[in-house]
Amino acid sequence: MNKTTVDIQFAGSQGLNLAARLDLPMGKPTAYALFAHCFTCSKDSKAVSFISSSLAAAGIAVLRFDFTGLGGSEGDFSNTGFSSNVEDLVAAADYLRSEYEAPKLLVGHSLGGAAVLAAAPRIPEVAAIATINAPADPAHVIHTLGCSLEEIESTGEAKVSLGGRPFTIRKAFVDDVRAQNINEILPNLHCALLVMHAPRDRIVDISNAQKIFVPARHPKSYVSLDDADHLLSRRDDALYAGMVLAAWASRYLPPKVDERTAQSGKGDVVVTETGDGKYAQTINVGRHRLRADEPPSVGGDDSGPSPYQLLSASIGACTSMTMRMYADRKKWSIGRISVRVHHEKIHAEDCAECETRQGKIDRIEREIQVEGDLTDEQRDRLLEIADKCPVHRTLHSEIVVKSRLV
Repeated sequence: MNKTTVDIQFAGSQGLNLAARLDLPMGKPTAYALFAHCFTCSKDSKAVSFISSSLAAAGIAVLRFDFTGLGGSEGDFSNTGFSSNVEDLVAAADYLRSEYEAPKLLVGHSLGGAAVLAAAPRIPEVAAIATINAPADPAHVIHTLGCSLEEIESTGEAKVSLGGRPFTIRKAFVDDVRAQNINEILPNLHCALLVMHAPRDRIVDISNAQKIFVPARHPKSYVSLDDADHLLSRRDDALYAGMVLAAWASRYLPPKVDERTAQSGKGDVVVTETGDGKYAQTINVGRHRLRADEPPSVGGDDSGPSPYQLLSASIGACTSMTMRMYADRKKWSIGRISVRVHHEKIHAEDCAECETRQGKIDRIEREIQVEGDLTDEQRDRLLEIADKCPVHRTLHSEIVVKSRLV
């Protein structure tokens, strides 16, 4: 697992202790993020947990906490509202600023998305904001109250079942969300914005994504979460959102450089378990990040290419680059080069050209397509050059792999 989680508490907007978790990456964080969960949810919901893990794997520390009166936080939920949630976010940012480092990334799920937009102007260090299935108008949450709204309006409060749990909602809460106006904030955001939304979201309609996206300034991006539900209750959907968010945020946050890679000065590859899957790995090469996994057939989640697929990618990339270098040196006018690589293990006895006659061997096949008008002689020469790619030659040479525990 390439993160560690620390349980902490800090004082919220009402002076009460708020329960929080700080997900720290292995090594020094490149930046800190603040995560706001959905309405009546908690810091430990699937979406929050998986997305926080993805960000930590990318080198970003994440503070996720329960709003006042929810989860492990102190206070009475019935005495809170959207404004107090925003105040809790500002208090969380203050805590990070004083104890660690001010957050440069804000992430909000559902109503939490509207909350981070509202809080952003009061956290000057923020460089990027991401909303996930967020309403453009906080008052949208009133729709979840159903027929209880009339009782709240007439008597001042009502018991409401939300997500299968009872909550007391007071008129002050309804009045508070109705008074909010995110549209005044969006055109004045001075940071990058990512809007992620599920087109089939039945709780917060997809039209909300457009209402958030259009008024905002550039740089801004939109990512569709396809057939995910509002809560991202399926693990794969939450993992996908987390990986995309981490990749997007890397453009606006300091690049992650693994300490071991930096110390070696050799551009070493550093591979570490992500902690959000049985076999999932994060691959760091300087400021570049990849992901590896295994297919479900062997117990993986297919969240990235397998090790053998990465090997195939390496020989494919090396083949194309080597051919391009040669063609440029010869000043041949060729178009795009495409290499399809297939790897499999076959019985040695089925390989007529192999020296090994027992057991299984690895067979790699390349199909190379070169666009452009070439003579037969040029095409034959390029095929010869393909076999001279350094990775190809490495695989045919004697290889020594030494390992040690550190």
